[in-house]
Amino acid sequence: MKLQRKNRLRATALGALAVSGALVLTACGSDDNTGSDADGGKTSAAASNIKCDGAEGQLLASGSSAQKNAMDLWIKNYMAACTGVEINYKSSSSGEGIIAFNQGTVGFAGSDSALKPEEVADSKKICKTGQGINLPMVGGPIAIGFHLEGVDSLTLDASTLAKIFDNKIKKWNDPAIAALNDGAKLPDKAIQAFHRSEDSGTTQNLGKYLGAAAPKDWKYEAEKKWPAPGGQAASGSSGVAAQVKQVDGSIGYFELSYASSQAITTVDVNTGGAAPVEATSENASKAIAAAKVVGTGKDLALELDYTTKAEGAYPLVLVTYEVACDTGNKAETLGTVKSFLTYTASEEGQKVLTDAGYAPIPAEINAKVRETVAGLS
Repeated sequence: MKLQRKNRLRATALGALAVSGALVLTACGSDDNTGSDADGGKTSAAASNIKCDGAEGQLLASGSSAQKNAMDLWIKNYMAACTGVEINYKSSSSGEGIIAFNQGTVGFAGSDSALKPEEVADSKKICKTGQGINLPMVGGPIAIGFHLEGVDSLTLDASTLAKIFDNKIKKWNDPAIAALNDGAKLPDKAIQAFHRSEDSGTTQNLGKYLGAAAPKDWKYEAEKKWPAPGGQAASGSSGVAAQVKQVDGSIGYFELSYASSQAITTVDVNTGGAAPVEATSENASKAIAAAKVVGTGKDLALELDYTTKAEGAYPLVLVTYEVACDTGNKAETLGTVKSFLTYTASEEGQKVLTDAGYAPIPAEINAKVRETVAGLS
């Protein structure tokens, strides 16, 4: 079983590295990565289904690092199809993305949590005739990655995770961990837990999961800022993943694509169901499919069920939203925002997510996203 899992992880990592290599080559050739059409038009054989109508110039966007790998793929495909258009997405954090959006410096922002009421109020200063709305675009599992020499398989539940990240469980051979991993040779080694240093929607979603699934052990409000004492901080999902990759005895949280690309082993989650659940795109999709739209009007904010015990449903998931004005978008970037988000929400755009370690947005919800994007003004 362990060997098969290692082989699956290795195969996933090789695939992700192949994608990563392609992106590096694209970035190195970014001065001329669109090719040229005989008629100077904005289409290419590589991405013939992308509609470039109204797109022009440069579009700046920023926010969630959770969706960085998805954005890299989308931007590569889009710019190959739409010559003369440049999309620049700064992968920082959900908090920084919302700040940039409400300062009017980006055409849209990526956030792993829906806008708060006060953020919606601030957005009305930028969206002169409307407000910022949440458009769910990327789903996926928050993987709990670990690096523990001699241990290649690990099961934890919400309670043990809460105690680990709250610095209450300090050793890998703690009885609570041993009880979930019968027969495993757990070392008497200190746990080094890593968390995000900046405001992060991934942090907030982890907090929502722990608060819902282990309320007795996780007493903190689900906020973007890391709330618990102890642990070590790193910048971005990439920074947390890099530390887990390097440090023996470590554990951290980040999107599955970061685990796959760096061959980091992930924790299976004991939900109380029939069997522990592995962090995969397919298993995350089973959990996200039960999400409900709780936003009003054109806002499509979702409510996720973090306590699901459905067979094969991985409960520790997040949805990344693209935040844009429903009306009142800047005229100079509106065409490009609509064109690009039309592609990311399209069947073609969603299809690339699974291979990159993400989960497509459920079809019923995505249909509403497409309709809303088409009506942006």
